Amino acid sequence: MAERHRTHEALAVASRVQMIDTLRASPRALTAGELASACGLHVSTVRFHLDILARAGLVHSRSEPTGTRGRPRHLYTPTTAGGPESSAGTGYQLLASLLAAHWDGTADERSTRAERAGRAAAGAQQRSESPPRSLPLREAVAEVAGTFAELGFEPELVTEGAGVQMRLHACPFRAVAVAHPEVVCSLHLGLIRGALDGLGGAAAASSLEPFVEPHLCIAHVIPAEQVTAQ
Repeated sequence: MAERHRTHEALAVASRVQMIDTLRASPRALTAGELASACGLHVSTVRFHLDILARAGLVHSRSEPTGTRGRPRHLYTPTTAGGPESSAGTGYQLLASLLAAHWDGTADERSTRAERAGRAAAGAQQRSESPPRSLPLREAVAEVAGTFAELGFEPELVTEGAGVQMRLHACPFRAVAVAHPEVVCSLHLGLIRGALDGLGGAAAASSLEPFVEPHLCIAHVIPAEQVTAQ
């Protein structure tokens, strides 16, 4: 059971799944640098994820002497050839896809309900974890970004006028979001808005732009008073 938990935990982050898929598709073992280049990630990030994948038994590493002075290269290969049925996340992706596809109503109605569900989920989570707090805008956004990092979104915060962009570089439900953005992306926007509301309401997410780039979505967070003034 513990081994299965470690496997599910390791594959809960989209970048790690991407790295496993890249290793499986490669005809040879790859270095951390080669894997970073192929996945569009920083090499330090790749090494961090590789360590987790190795501890979960999903990746093998071996040293290859370079024939010159210096440290030997570390080469990485997947433990198994894998396939769609071997991914721990496949069942969840399928379930999410079915639920999103069969959520009744127009696109606007689905979007509204999904955002409402996200807000409710964020509120329930906060009530179960800690007493109410009131944080200034940037601290509130940083805390929400930390939660999204744990979920596997790889957030990056960028100043935008009086507000902040929360740039999400990975989506754990990307395949479902591409097919049903009115549900999945609205749910994520609701999660952000609900989480910010629970941190004192100094910050508000005005919008979420999905797939600005193939692996980038941007949430625009502004001072709450700007929302009421609009």
